[in-house]
Amino acid sequence: MAASKSRSRKRASEAPTKPAGDVHAFAEAAECLKTLAHPVRLRIVQLLLHSRYTVGEIAADCEIADNLASEHLRLLQRCGFLDSEREGRRVYYQVVEPHLSQLMACVESRFLADD
Repeated sequence: MAASKSRSRKRASEAPTKPAGDVHAFAEAAECLKTLAHPVRLRIVQLLLHSRYTVGEIAADCEIADNLASEHLRLLQRCGFLDSEREGRRVYYQVVEPHLSQLMACVESRFLADD
């Protein structure tokens, strides 16, 4: 019994193991998460995780003007979430950040589960 108490005291006095990183290391993540924190941009990511779309197709789905859709796409590209590919006169957008599917799955399960 004395050995058990001794081990308990030792564990209590050990500092907990902290995860890697610090507040400054999360600066880029915070900026990119702020970019995602917009309903239109979340919908764009959701669409693009299922297929590739043009600006016009995205604008129509989101019920916004083409130039506004272009601005949202530009912001998402700047964070490295999307890429574009030209085919003739059309430009198609697609997701290139593999972790977005997991993030979107969390968002959908939390906020779209009742739909």
